[in-house]
Amino acid sequence: MNTISDKPVIWLQNDRCGLGPLRRDLVDLYWQWENEPYVMTGNGRQTPESLDERTAGLDSQLRHSMNQARFTVYDLAEGSPTPVGMTDLVIQHRWRNAEFFILLGESGRGRGLGTEATRLTLDYAFNITNLHSVFLKVLALNGAGIRAYEKAGFRKVGEIRHSAYWHGQRVNEVIMDAIPEDFPGPSIVKK
Repeated sequence: MNTISDKPVIWLQNDRCGLGPLRRDLVDLYWQWENEPYVMTGNGRQTPESLDERTAGLDSQLRHSMNQARFTVYDLAEGSPTPVGMTDLVIQHRWRNAEFFILLGESGRGRGLGTEATRLTLDYAFNITNLHSVFLKVLALNGAGIRAYEKAGFRKVGEIRHSAYWHGQRVNEVIMDAIPEDFPGPSIVKK
């Protein structure tokens, strides 16, 4: 098993960002990112998860991956790959679609890595998993997230009213989708 100091496995990458498998030795980082107050409130959680719960959850995710494509996101700009977040495709094989999720820790935000990680995950979805569409829901007030998703190839397709909370206030969620014909590329897979 790799340790944080070992060179990680990276399946897809561009100049700035890479995607590799989830790693059990990174469970502490995943847990820290998921319990940042900004992330918790964006995901509608009110209470932090314990490290034991997250470890058990990761063990389950690593054992049951048939309907999921989960990735560790790496920042490649600083020389050695640095883990900064995760992406996830929850796949519905019958319909050839998936729901997309992304989580970046604080050090991964605000530098375009979200757009790059999303684009790489869509490349995987369309050109390896052969999905017909990928969709997501994002809080309507998350303008930066919406712009990043649009740059990566998602389009707004609707809105669910009063379906989420942000700091105790009801907020809408924007529904976005991406299809292979709209994928802006470039495709790392097809290179």
